[in-house]
Amino acid sequence: MDELDNQKLTLVARKPCFGLPTACPSCLPVYIYLRFAQVPFDLSFNLIHPDSDQIPYIESGAYVAYNNEKGGVLESLKEDGIIDLDSQLHAIPEWLSMKVMISTWLEEAIMYELWVCSDGSSAKKIYYSDLPWPIGKILYFKQIHAVKQLLGITKDNAERREEEIHRRATIAYGALSTRLGEQTFFFENRPSGVDALFLGHALFTLQALPDTSVLRSKLLEHSNLVQYAEKLKTEFMEAGSSSFSVPRFPAEPSSSTSRRGPSNWSSKAKSKPKREKTEEEKTFRRRAKYFLVTQLVAVLVFLSLLGVSGGDNEVDLDDEDDDYNY
Repeated sequence: MDELDNQKLTLVARKPCFGLPTACPSCLPVYIYLRFAQVPFDLSFNLIHPDSDQIPYIESGAYVAYNNEKGGVLESLKEDGIIDLDSQLHAIPEWLSMKVMISTWLEEAIMYELWVCSDGSSAKKIYYSDLPWPIGKILYFKQIHAVKQLLGITKDNAERREEEIHRRATIAYGALSTRLGEQTFFFENRPSGVDALFLGHALFTLQALPDTSVLRSKLLEHSNLVQYAEKLKTEFMEAGSSSFSVPRFPAEPSSSTSRRGPSNWSSKAKSKPKREKTEEEKTFRRRAKYFLVTQLVAVLVFLSLLGVSGGDNEVDLDDEDDDYNY
């Protein structure tokens, strides 16, 4: 932390829901990593850029570590000498293999479950619920198309890719369960980057994915992994929060309450007398309007290009996607 002259870090993430401090599967491991490192930080939420690959990012003064640079936020923190929980673990052969399994096989499984084989309710709540309905719906289908391209899913190979993704996740859970055993952490009885990555994955899978999720059912088959997630959540995320601060956030409607119990991270907004908007709020509103206009233009361009590039090689959006309703 000397490189930042002891300035406090700010983690910019997507909003909380499902009983999680941030419900974004990319943001949650970064949040947990900072909690493991026991460094003070502020938590800020970005609501107007749901499709930005820069989020999450960490900033402190002039320093910024974006998710789409240097292999991600955590790698940037290590490379820049800010925080490194893994400095003594590189010599352990299993450390790298576990890290790669979580960052590839399990990350792909989360993307598949969130965007391809679900009704979209979780994705809508996390990414688009603060946007007007038509913009959110179009961006949702745009993201489905992008994820299918990323995962190499077409109409012809959809069933085979689904089996492959779930088979790899099953192998990863088995290997992680064996490595963990009855330990509290995966390596040297202390938290590491592997713990941050997997704990973020496990909590998202258990709390944000629906009960019908295949991935969730496969994780529940390994009781030691589930107990591990519950224990560390209590110890590091539900304990005292003096080392970080969470911004005020509007209460979610009753329909967005966690499906597995009340959230420990949000509270109902109390009614307040009307007041004049601050300059910050006025600026936010102007930026939000500008964002909506630019997103609408981007969507129109995307749809026009999609129509032009149609053909046999185009990734197919399944008919079931057309039935999605917000």
